[in-house]
Order: sequence, then structure tokens, then C-alpha cells
Amino acid sequence: MKLSLPSLFATIASSPTTASALPSHAHQNKPAAFYLAGDSTTAAQSAGGGGTLALPPSFLLRKHPNLKPGWGVGFLKTLVNGAIGTDLGYNGATTESFVAGGAWANVIDAVNRAKVDYTPYVTIQFGHNDQKPAANISIEEFSANLKELATEALAAGGMPILVTSISRRNFNSSSLVIEDLAPQRAATIAVATSMNVSYIDLNEASTKYLDSIGSADAATYNRIPTDFTHLNPAGSVLFGAMNGGGGD
Repeated sequence: MKLSLPSLFATIASSPTTASALPSHAHQNKPAAFYLAGDSTTAAQSAGGGGTLALPPSFLLRKHPNLKPGWGVGFLKTLVNGAIGTDLGYNGATTESFVAGGAWANVIDAVNRAKVDYTPYVTIQFGHNDQKPAANISIEEFSANLKELATEALAAGGMPILVTSISRRNFNSSSLVIEDLAPQRAATIAVATSMNVSYIDLNEASTKYLDSIGSADAATYNRIPTDFTHLNPAGSVLFGAMNGGGGD
């Protein structure tokens, strides 16, 4: 089920949970708890370009002035009415390394601890690193890995939300974004559809927005001038809000 981004944001703002925008089996009358699984485009970025800092976004930006946050930090800033969230993404993560390194176990543990008092949602965004030749992950393996993550989130009592990868800010000679994540986007949507779980098409939303503003303005969201993948704080707020409700 493709989520309407404005309706996701509106339901967070108007009720304790996002249940009206999300699956009907979500628990009622509990605030939402969001756990963000993903790579460096989701994670809080250090000045050196990676890592994860699983702390509230307001604390991160206040205590770490050199922080270059992924969209996850901006997304968590949109939460209201008792909703909470933790960004558990990290630099260089793939659908395989996120599990092998123990980060996914931390997500599942967080879901298990939260589900008594909250309705836990798990956003799952991978693709940037899975597509690299060094990762040696085929699109079929990528799809199978996403399916396994969503299945395990459901089994733990969480509501998985698959998120298509945020677009890179590289443009072709026609002044349009190079859609080099198209295979991963299609695979993510196909897995969500086959499992009847929710997804957010951040790739589509970010691509449309970047196409509309052009390469020069798109570059103003770069972490550093030559980094067309990671975000600066303004980019985190903008693209995080797209995930929370401003991009459909």
C-alpha cells in the first residue's frame, strides 16, 4: 500500500498514532514509535561523513554543531502528540551488512520494548550501497532481503514501511536527475506490494522536486559541495518532511 505522504503527516499531527494512514491492524490509542533502518542517507552524519547517533534530533543538532544529518533526523523532527523515534541507520549499510553487523537486531529489540506502550513502525530504506558492485548483491537478493526484514518486523509486532531510496542530486545533459536507483526503487515497491505492507516513494518525491528546482539549487542541499548523495541540515529538514508528509 503506497502511503499518501500528506495523510501520514496529518494523522501524526491529529491523533496519537498514524493508524488511519497505515494498516488497519495497527494498535489504536497508542502513540507511534518510529525506528529508522537504513544507510547513511537516513542516518545522522558526522563531519567526516558517516556513522549513527541514536539520539533525539533536537539534541543531535544542539550538541553536535558539525552534524550533517540524513533525512531521518529531519523526519523525526516532524513527530508530535507523543510520537517518538530513533534513527538507527548507519554509514555504508546494505540489506546484508545491516543484519550481519547487529543493527537489525537492535531495531527488533527496540520494537519489542516499545510495543507495550507504543505502536511501533519500522522504516526500511536501502539501495544506495546495495547497488554498488563491491556489495555483490543482485536485485533478486536485494528483494529477498527486504522481504525478510519486513517479515521480521511484522513478527516482532512492528509495522514495516518500506521507503524507496532518496535520489542522488546528479543531473544529465537534459537537466534532469539521473535515475540510477530505478531498479532498487522498483524492487522496493514490488516487495511492499507483494506483501501488502506500506511503502513511501521517497525516490519519486525527491526526484520530482529536484527536477523542478534544477541542479544549482539542488546542490545547496549537499553535505559538502562535492557530495551529491548526503544532506546538510537544510536538506535533512526538507527531505525528512517529504517522508513525514510534504512530498506527495
